[in-house]
Amino acid sequence: MIKGLLVGFILGVVILAGGVYYYFASGMAPVATADPMMPFERKMANMALDAHIEKQHVGDSPVPADEPNLLAGADTYKKECAMCHGLPDHPADYVNMMFPKPTQLFKGKGVTDDPASESYWKATNGIRLS
Repeated sequence: MIKGLLVGFILGVVILAGGVYYYFASGMAPVATADPMMPFERKMANMALDAHIEKQHVGDSPVPADEPNLLAGADTYKKECAMCHGLPDHPADYVNMMFPKPTQLFKGKGVTDDPASESYWKATNGIRLS
């Protein structure tokens, strides 16, 4: 009885792994930026991001959150980031189709209440999948 259960479990794992392999190898997985997301893609990407940041033990931002730095950061954002991530009441005109459409930081969830250290990490390193 236990032997049959073990064989069934192993067979189930092998079939599941084979199905996942076939999904990707046969070209059924969405890969173009215009394709819909894969099942659980956002959940898996966010889980990996949170685990990666936790693993790195991100400390406090080395830049103090004082008025001169906040104003300098806003200026840098307008010059370097707003073209893709948008401004309040002015969504980005994103036309570069080489990369996925960036998150619009002033729409929907947008800018979150993440700790400053996490926001600093995200701005410094960027996020591939979000």
